Amino acid sequence: MNEQRGSTEEPSLADLALRLRAVDTRGWAPEVVTALSDALGWARGGTADHPVLVTGRSGGDARLRPVGRYEERYTEGESYVELAVPVAVAAPDAPAQAAAFRAAREELTSALGRPSVMGSHGDMGPFYDSGPLWGAPFVRWRGSPDTLELRAGKAGPELVLRPTDPAENWFWRQGHGEEHALSGFFGSNRDPANVGLGFPGGWTARSWETVTRSLGDFLGALPAEADALGVGFGMPFYGRTGGGAPILFDVTCGDRLSIGCFAPDGVDAAALGWGTVAEHPATASVWRDDDPVWRVDAGGPGEPKGRALAEMLVATARAAGVSEPAGLIVGGEAEYVDGYHVTYYGLGLPTG
Repeated sequence: MNEQRGSTEEPSLADLALRLRAVDTRGWAPEVVTALSDALGWARGGTADHPVLVTGRSGGDARLRPVGRYEERYTEGESYVELAVPVAVAAPDAPAQAAAFRAAREELTSALGRPSVMGSHGDMGPFYDSGPLWGAPFVRWRGSPDTLELRAGKAGPELVLRPTDPAENWFWRQGHGEEHALSGFFGSNRDPANVGLGFPGGWTARSWETVTRSLGDFLGALPAEADALGVGFGMPFYGRTGGGAPILFDVTCGDRLSIGCFAPDGVDAAALGWGTVAEHPATASVWRDDDPVWRVDAGGPGEPKGRALAEMLVATARAAGVSEPAGLIVGGEAEYVDGYHVTYYGLGLPTG
């Protein structure tokens, strides 16, 4: 592909977002490469099969993703399914990555308004991409025919312009019910942009090992993702036993993850790993000194040991008499997060 000289001036992230939204992407046909290059003043590089746009930005060059093996079944005439522009590079640790994402989100929200969609891609994003280990948060300004998204990239946040239909078609078609078909969580608000937005069905965990894995992935990344998204989570978990479905756990997460346990009499919570407020003093700001008695402070971004926490919760649920994974229930209160209705696809647990 021929090189063209582009501008080296770096506009603000907000300016970049507004310019991306204004581009006529021409149905994401082959000529979209020229359209983007001309509209943004960026040089064209790479190859015909894998074009890049030389942005001159400190974050790096922009990548166009051609329709290939994993994308073609979800498209209808598009040649490309996204343009991804790195907007910042941060240290690889979770606090630094979350802070970089949060800063980008705040700037974009000031310019574009509140995102219509937010969530986490978990370990599997659109078209089966894997996300970074620290967390995979995203916010999205849904539109037609194109959508703008800020997502967690490998080295830092990326601003992504994509045709709306292919990514949503992929998402919808993962609702086939197989374990781990979808991961992460997905939240939408009442923005008019969300009219017509479809929601796939979820899947159900069939073994306690599946619950342990999915719950561990979720809890391990939750403080970093909450920090990046600027939201807080309050999630009661109920356990269906012979005596009903009492509350077993209260998961609370803002800048730190705290989990309270309402173990019934006869369950040795201490032996299962739970402590008291004396052992976890940071939880005193979350709950009263004696309610719940059992609790754990799992820490902030990058600190929770997700697998160990999940093993503790599963062992406690089973000791309390929950006989099968479907008996561990996410409380319906957890579905409402800062004005968004959230579905926790990656957990594989019922909500009630």
